[in-house]
Amino acid sequence: MPGMGLTAIGLAGVFLSYLGIANTFLTGMQALSGLTMFVGLVFLSAGILSGGVSTSNRAKATTLVIFGISGSVGAFALSQNTNVTSLPRFVGVLLIIIIPTVVIAFTAMRMSQYLKPISVIFLLAMAVGIVSYSALGFIGPGAQFSLQPATVQNETAPNVAPTSNVPIVPVAILLNSSVNGNPNYQPNTVTAEKGNIIEWTNNDNVPHTVTSASDAGVTFDSSLITKNGGTYQLDTSKLNGTEYDYMCTIHPFMTGKIMITAPQKPIIANVTIVSGASTQSASQKYFDPEEMSVKIGTTIVWDNKDSASHTVTSGNKDTGPSGTFDSGLIKSGNTFQYKFSSAGTTEYFCTIHPWMTGKVTVG
Repeated sequence: MPGMGLTAIGLAGVFLSYLGIANTFLTGMQALSGLTMFVGLVFLSAGILSGGVSTSNRAKATTLVIFGISGSVGAFALSQNTNVTSLPRFVGVLLIIIIPTVVIAFTAMRMSQYLKPISVIFLLAMAVGIVSYSALGFIGPGAQFSLQPATVQNETAPNVAPTSNVPIVPVAILLNSSVNGNPNYQPNTVTAEKGNIIEWTNNDNVPHTVTSASDAGVTFDSSLITKNGGTYQLDTSKLNGTEYDYMCTIHPFMTGKIMITAPQKPIIANVTIVSGASTQSASQKYFDPEEMSVKIGTTIVWDNKDSASHTVTSGNKDTGPSGTFDSGLIKSGNTFQYKFSSAGTTEYFCTIHPWMTGKVTVG
């Protein structure tokens, strides 16, 4: 019975696709596997309706293959259910298809006089289920459907650092890098200190991936990075080696390299909040020094030597806080520190005493 073989092949492909075991099972392969499985189910149903269930050794062996694949891979998938969130929905779809198919086929073969009423009952039940699911999805408790456009949120990969105050090393996926022979990553070999964040930005018109090449994505795998500006961040503090080759699983000719270096000794610079800074005076100094130039990665420590509390807040008194950093209240004798991880000039001031201003240039 040809439907049994097609069903087995399609079912195996769909399970592999949903589990992410094979990186080659991307969106196109998932669709092809699903199509193969459903075509197999059609042939299988047609064969059962015309000739009954086959009892040949070949049919029995194929059935065992189907149950073996479904059982073993399904059991593993259920054990990883926190990561494979789509699996329960997929199993539910299979049950919705398989149960009516088996019942209708058995009725047609053994009790054909009841075929019409049983078919009508199942079709009505499916219609009621679809309508109820759709209605409750819009208006019921915990409704998940909406006619409003969905807000796209940038998902955070598992290995992205939880803090933004970490140096970010940028890598660009170049335009037209999907054409074999064109430049792909810029820089092609990226060097970063252990603990830094490497961020890839996809400037191409098609999706790409950043996948560790030696172990097919076990060490790191971005999944699909969306076209025209999608990003992926890799936290190098979780990497154990010093050199990693990576590739795009969609376009395997796109390859690059990561070099991890040992962290350098922290660079510290000090700024004093001068005694008497809370009093505005032409001769008074507020921050010492008021302006300073530092290297990328420098941590500046503000030490409050005044008797009053102050803040160190990015921005200025005219436009207000910029949101880059804010110390909150720094009491007398306490300190606040911030690490400058990217080049540029940042103004800051005290929100309580806005005449107190300073500037940091990073380069």
